[in-house]
Amino acid sequence: MSADSESVSGGRALILAGGGLKVAFQAGVLQVWLDEAGLTFDHADGASGGTFNLAMYCQRMSGRQIADNWRNLRPLKGVTPNWRQYLRGPYARSLFTLDGYRAHVFPSWGLDWAKIRATDRSASFNLYNFSKNQLQVLTAADMNEDRLVAAVSLPMWFPPAVLDGDTYIDPVYVTDANIGEAIRRGCSELWIIWTVSRRGRWYDGFVANYFQIIETAANSRLQEWLDRIEANNAAIRDDRPGEFGRHICVKLLPGEVPLNYLVNFTQDRFAEAVELGVQAARRWCGEQHPPIKLNVSPPSYGRDLTRLRFTERMTGSVRFEAPGTGIAPAGQRTANLSVRLTIDIPEMDDFVISPEHQAPVTGSVTCQALGGQLTVDQGSFNLFVEEPDPEHLQMLYRLWFADKAGHRLTLVGHKDIYDDSHMGLWSATTTLHVRILRGYIEPADDDNAELVASGVIRIHLADFLAQLASFRIHGDTVSGRISAARRFGGLFCGKLWDVYGQRVLTWSPF
Repeated sequence: MSADSESVSGGRALILAGGGLKVAFQAGVLQVWLDEAGLTFDHADGASGGTFNLAMYCQRMSGRQIADNWRNLRPLKGVTPNWRQYLRGPYARSLFTLDGYRAHVFPSWGLDWAKIRATDRSASFNLYNFSKNQLQVLTAADMNEDRLVAAVSLPMWFPPAVLDGDTYIDPVYVTDANIGEAIRRGCSELWIIWTVSRRGRWYDGFVANYFQIIETAANSRLQEWLDRIEANNAAIRDDRPGEFGRHICVKLLPGEVPLNYLVNFTQDRFAEAVELGVQAARRWCGEQHPPIKLNVSPPSYGRDLTRLRFTERMTGSVRFEAPGTGIAPAGQRTANLSVRLTIDIPEMDDFVISPEHQAPVTGSVTCQALGGQLTVDQGSFNLFVEEPDPEHLQMLYRLWFADKAGHRLTLVGHKDIYDDSHMGLWSATTTLHVRILRGYIEPADDDNAELVASGVIRIHLADFLAQLASFRIHGDTVSGRISAARRFGGLFCGKLWDVYGQRVLTWSPF
């Protein structure tokens, strides 16, 4: 069946744009749009990495099934070095092949080409026929494993696919989202999930340059279509025909996904990217007018019950805003302050995969001006939360306690970690900016709360060494404890790489 034989009248198109392995985020969005929002689409288009999700969609997998396939992806199973080509040096056909995806990943996803070809869903898959110098658009009925591989055969990384004597490559340089195909088929609503980075930050090096060239091609093409649609809609509003003859509504959900397009080695990275897509889609649905109602699914984290605990101590001072108010002694402007906290991570899956990376905290706050050593009634810690750029991370602390007079107080602290801060890795990760607020304050109420004191406390070298010695891992097996240590270390070091190692590789592979 040719692409031209399918058409829809009006309706809604799902645009599964490319983005390499960043489309794990796209799968999280599909969980929300397809399952939690119950949205249906009259047509779906996929390009580059988006064709993976399109194939599963055509097979009528649920959004949750598609998302779980990415959550459970073991990336090293798909890595197949093209060893024989390495001896050819700069004339090598490719660095890798997609044989690992054929042998391991596609079967683990449960791709069934008979079901995909028999789908009743209107879909278009994009391939670039290099031999004929043209974009080739195929329906689901035309697809098979070879053509799916051809759709993602990114030059240099993977060898071109040869089908029926013609050479095919990934169409990303022509289009990463075939918006024109959806419009040609009569769709008037375009629901686009976009994971190609739009940060506009340039990094040196051949690998970074390669993907920045892709970003240039993909983003400029997207913007060209958005401009054409806006001009069309303006003409329609002025009672002129417009290029497309009808109003086109664009619903764009972009994501800055902290995954490299291809170089990723750990399952946790993919699972977290899926959760970022889920959270972004839920927020996006709530921001629509009117909001899109959701039947929210429970989290899909695993059940790694390995427990990790460690203790940290920070010391410094705070300055009181209004001495003599009953919380701080009259005339006392500054006071020493220290905290000794135990961070208890009860389940590694929940902590590592959840984008909030949150754990409960117990311990004490010591400040003589407030009455000495004070027990933390309730506390939380968030490791490396995006604020909101993946390159700008924060460690967040929130401690509820009461002074000796019984006044309820909240200590709110954050560590800023970003490359442009000029603080350096050590200072950024050991310096906590604190505020003490009156009352037990939830995060949404911070800006309206009364400020009691503010200051800075730090982890000093001796305390840092003691913190390292305090790490304890509790699990049923030795391998489970080793895995928990590896996962926590991978999360911690990987996130720091995301900030400070961008010039080596844009995102950490771990």
